[in-house]
Amino acid sequence: MAVKSLCTRLGLCYNAFHSSRYAEYLFITTEERDREPFMIPVLIDSVRVSLMSQHRIVVLREEGGTRYLPIWIGPFEADAITIQLQGVEVSRPMTHDLLRDLIQKLDGEVSHVLISDLQNDTFFAKIVLEVQGGTIEIDSRPSDAVALAVRMDAAIYIDEDVMERAGMEPEEELHLVDDEEGLAGEGVAVAEDEDLDVFRDFIEGLDIDNLA
Repeated sequence: MAVKSLCTRLGLCYNAFHSSRYAEYLFITTEERDREPFMIPVLIDSVRVSLMSQHRIVVLREEGGTRYLPIWIGPFEADAITIQLQGVEVSRPMTHDLLRDLIQKLDGEVSHVLISDLQNDTFFAKIVLEVQGGTIEIDSRPSDAVALAVRMDAAIYIDEDVMERAGMEPEEELHLVDDEEGLAGEGVAVAEDEDLDVFRDFIEGLDIDNLA
């Protein structure tokens, strides 16, 4: 529920409540108080590789917390994220480099990206742009949103509801082979079967010991 709607139902003055000490019990910072829905900041923990196939997982870690969100992605998107994180120079711009350059040429800025929803075992994301004083939201796959975020030093967030439904604690995250539900992905072309059980073989092929 929006904060203003909640204040209206409780008979409270929104402006007074927003600046009061009571709001601190509901939200962590002023910036987060203004966000609707509540968004959890995350960092890229790792991009993991299956030894048995070309499949990849990007693992997002809750900033200042203990939860992880693993998302199944394709190999090309994983490479795009890894290349930027490792500072590898490429001879020609990749697709996400082109998007970055295009946004910058139009005097735009990526405010943040959000893993916004999880439907039918598929994650969805939004890229939030600031252009000419306005805000534009663009639907995206999580991998493309993350690949663009690392190129523009933009914050990455996960919707609280998504984290509650799909997030894992460290012990769970390291023992995914015992998870009957496996992992959710983002609907990339190689995932013809969207049932979570298709990821079981992938998880069993992960070289967990070499994942720092």
